[in-house]
Amino acid sequence: MNHVSSRDLAQYIEATDGIGKPWLLIQLRLLKLKEERDRYSEAEFAAKLDELHQDLLNLGEWWVGIETDVFLPQS
Repeated sequence: MNHVSSRDLAQYIEATDGIGKPWLLIQLRLLKLKEERDRYSEAEFAAKLDELHQDLLNLGEWWVGIETDVFLPQS
């Protein structure tokens, strides 16, 4: 499996007009957090991860009605 960096994902988001897709932005934030892991104490990292988790939950069922666009491979 190839490693995707936050830079790679940011470029993908930009190239595909994904800035309006909050689930991609959550993934980007998660990658950034993972890459910067060593900058944080255990408690700080856990707090940031909890914040990301809550933001993801706040998206709700964002995929309803656009399942084909989101989950099926683009051709």
